[in-house]
Amino acid sequence: MIVMKFGGTSVESAEAIERVAGIVRARLGRRPVVVVSAMGKTTNKLLALANLALAGELASALEALDQLRAFHVENSGGADIASLFDQLSGLVKGLAVLGEMTPRATDAVSAFGERLSSLIVTAHFRKLGINAAHVDARSLIVTDRRHTQAAPLFAETNRRLSECVPALAEKHVPVMGGFIGSTEDGITTTLGRGGSDYTASIVGAGIGAEEIQIWTDVDGMLTADPAILPGGHRVRVCSFAEAAELAYFGAKVLHPATVLPAIEKNIPVRILNSRRPEVEGTRIVSDPPPSSSPIRSIACKRNITLVNIVSSRMLMAHGFLRRIFEVFDRFQTSVDMLATSEVSVSLTIDNTRALEAIRAELETFAEVSIEQDQAIVCLVGENIRRCPDVPGRVFAALSGIRTRMVSQGASQLNLSLVVCAADLRPAVESLHREFFRSPDPQDFA
Repeated sequence: MIVMKFGGTSVESAEAIERVAGIVRARLGRRPVVVVSAMGKTTNKLLALANLALAGELASALEALDQLRAFHVENSGGADIASLFDQLSGLVKGLAVLGEMTPRATDAVSAFGERLSSLIVTAHFRKLGINAAHVDARSLIVTDRRHTQAAPLFAETNRRLSECVPALAEKHVPVMGGFIGSTEDGITTTLGRGGSDYTASIVGAGIGAEEIQIWTDVDGMLTADPAILPGGHRVRVCSFAEAAELAYFGAKVLHPATVLPAIEKNIPVRILNSRRPEVEGTRIVSDPPPSSSPIRSIACKRNITLVNIVSSRMLMAHGFLRRIFEVFDRFQTSVDMLATSEVSVSLTIDNTRALEAIRAELETFAEVSIEQDQAIVCLVGENIRRCPDVPGRVFAALSGIRTRMVSQGASQLNLSLVVCAADLRPAVESLHREFFRSPDPQDFA
């Protein structure tokens, strides 16, 4: 069996779903299980209309709902989705009355995207001669009660998956929505940003799939973010560790959590393009062949804030670092990069929601300065640890570009730098030119 996950752009219209059906039909011999995201930008639209209702603009919310209904009906392939929109309409009206959007309500609203798309994809498959069977993912993916960021309860989830999916896949193509699950007592939950990728990995691990395929709108992992540097090379194969590092530092083609269940079960993950299915994509495995290149890819993370914290005493006092991280922990703000000296700490964050409160607490025992509009450039590769000349090549390539901070991860898989947002593009261009001047065709396409 294989798991095939199709993202929002891959199922954004009836035409796109027909293209997906062709991809699935070509792989029927491998007993595919299909996981789909919401169509296009449906999740954003659902949350937007819910916010209109909360703001007391019920008429506008219902108008937006009618537009969303018309879009889905137009592309429905004959799926019966009327009852889902009736439920959604009642939920939106209830939000307008209550004037409050709890995390549980947020999950209930945002889950409709995948609930709709999975029904619609199933209907299209059947029309096109594929013996598809709809499966409500909420009946299989069992989670805790942390709404909007739920974590799977793997023992029960794996039991349900192994009992249901392999038998169904003998004669059908199971189709289910990603991103959604439910608590043990049946309350709808969601897995957070990138949750459809995570669902595919959970399902793949739960059924012992031979491969997990993530179908998106790019040819695979590239040597640089195409939004920053078009024309990068496709990475043929990389390790789970490299993929996770790249995903965490901004490679949007894969969510960081995706690889975790796959790593545990050692199931290969392949990134593929639903608009160019003939391209072999990028294969992510536990132990890739040796590479001649020190760098596998360059990832970027924008909208970064640099926080510089200097001890108010001349020497670093005992407990200084602990006090700093207690503040960030209390405000549930994650740190991306960290660099320390005897009297100072510099760190980066991408969530500034509680920044002023964090600053106020830090200033009770340290001097604090904040630099916004920064970006992280992260060079990732298993060979970094084996190539002592990499730092020298990096700084030579960045001659003339001011680097605000440098950090090498404990895994020695990455070398990360902070630059001003305005310098991001020239920095990536220079680094890509340095490390991918003559890419090895065994490693890159």
